[in-house]
Parts: sequence; structure tokens; C-alpha cells
Amino acid sequence: MNKLIGAVGNLTADQVRDALLKATAAPSLHNSQPWRFHCTPHAIEVHADRSHAVPVADPEDRELVLACGAALLNLRLAIRAAGVHPDVRMLPTRCSPDLLAVVRPARRGPPTPADVGLAAAIPRRRTNRRPFLPTAVPSSVHNLLRQAAEAERAWLAIPERAQLPKVQALARQAHQAQLADANFVAELRHWTGRDLGTPDGVPVRSSGPRPEPQDEWVLRDFSSGRANSRVAGKDFEPEPLICVLGSFQDGVYAQLQAGMAMQRVLLAATVAGLSSSFLSQVIEIPATRKELRALIGGGLWPQMLLRIGYGSPVPATPRRPLDEVTSCDSANRS
Repeated sequence: MNKLIGAVGNLTADQVRDALLKATAAPSLHNSQPWRFHCTPHAIEVHADRSHAVPVADPEDRELVLACGAALLNLRLAIRAAGVHPDVRMLPTRCSPDLLAVVRPARRGPPTPADVGLAAAIPRRRTNRRPFLPTAVPSSVHNLLRQAAEAERAWLAIPERAQLPKVQALARQAHQAQLADANFVAELRHWTGRDLGTPDGVPVRSSGPRPEPQDEWVLRDFSSGRANSRVAGKDFEPEPLICVLGSFQDGVYAQLQAGMAMQRVLLAATVAGLSSSFLSQVIEIPATRKELRALIGGGLWPQMLLRIGYGSPVPATPRRPLDEVTSCDSANRS
């Protein structure tokens, strides 16, 4: 526990710690956790931590900003669940590009049941790289997930069955392009297949099984070759729910919004009893992202490809200690 964290606005010190812990539970590329938080007497600032960037896979820090947006959404929900309204200002100054948002815990007010439910789902949300059950996600849940994205001024496209072979081909094309890049492979190995006790990256136990030639959607090995061989017959689900999460514009502000929308979708899926993982390679390669954009409608910007379905429980990935990602003004220390 970070004993230096004090009260912020209408939040007690304990509520601030809880909100920060929930913020750090957000997903990020290879569990890189590229965020920092700074507490003042009146606000919590969300900063990009570019020392935890993944520059080969994410050269423009787009996924870094998505991750910080997801952390921002968690922070907002935790504050609302505490009975306080968060006043959020995104990209408050051009003089500090790493300062992505300032959150002021303002007036008190009872949270909605939806806010409480989503906040409670934060520690249960996990990236599940294992096979899902061969059970279709009902259309009623599709609508809930779309509404979750729209609540954050973003969109969620669910490709039609006839479009899925093209999306699948784009994912494989992007995957092969990345495997042909020695720098990408080295970076992937740096962040994945880690031992327990490492505070970031993907540990072997969270990596899922090693991909096999017949796999259609899950192509990336997050174990650096250390995962056990798959039990015969334990293939991935044939028809997961594939979703394209995106924004109406492209740029840091839109990516921050998309990160919040992505996390709201993932939490809504968690509340509905669903698991999820990321198929990010198709967005990471400019050529395949361009083709995906044309497929879903050229005026929209895809930011993440999601795989959603009914999965078995998986362990949480590790997190950096709170005192490593948090700083406080001297007047704000308990």
C-alpha cells in the first residue's frame, strides 16, 4: 500500500487508493502498463509512461493511449462507485503531451446501479487467451456491447458472417508480416513468456496454449514457446464473436476516447459472463488496418479487434506496485 497517498477532492485516502488500484487493472499491449498517476489535493492526473511503450508493435503509441484510456475509464467508474462525480478534462495542455487527463472528484451523488456493476467487474475482467466454449453469443448481448461503445462516443462493428473470412485473412497477413520482422519478434519475446513475480508483461500461465496451424483467429504465441503442448482435440472455438472497436476520428483525443470505450465494452462483456482477448496485429500493420477500415466503412477508424466468447476462469496478470506508478504533491500525502 502506498502510504503517501492522501485524500483528493471529495475522496478519502482509502477511496483514492481503491480508485488507483482499479485504474491499474486496465488492459494494455503485452501487459506493458504504460501509465502513471499524479495526485494533487484536488485532482488525479493520468499520464503516459513512455518508458513502458512497445515501440516496434506500436510505433506511434496508439495502443499506449488506448491503454491509458482504459485506465481512465476504470478511474472514473471507481470514483462514481464511491458516490462522487468525476469531472474529467482530457488533453488539458499542449505543453505536456504525456498528461492525458485530469480527473477532479467533484460533487457527491449516488452512483447508478450500472456504474456500481461495471466498477465491481473491474477486478474480474481478464484477458483470456485460452479456447472459449463453442457457444454463440446471443444478439441481445451484441446490442449491449454496441451500446457500451456508443456511451463513450465510439463504435463497435460486428462483421457479418460473409465478411469474417476477409477479416481472418487480414489478421493472418498482419501476423506473418510481424513474424518476418526480427525486431518485432525480439520485442514480443521481451514482454511475453515471463516468470511469476515479474510485475509486468505476460507470464506463461496467462499466455494460453501455443498456436497450431489449424487455429484461425488466435495466432500469436504469448509464451515465447514456453507453454505446454495442447491436449489433443482442445482447439479454439470455431466461431468467436469478432468485434471491431473504433473511433470517428484518429488522433490522441480519439484514441483516448476509444480506450475508454474499449474498456466499457470489456466490462459490459464481463458483467454478461463473457471472456475476451485482443487480436491487435491487424490494427498494428498500416496496410491491414487500411483494408479493415475499408471493409467496415471508410469513414471510421478501427482501433482494436476483439475476440469475445464464453471462457473458463483465468488468473489475473501481475501489476506494477502502486507506489511505482503514483506520485503525489507534498500537500497531498497522508
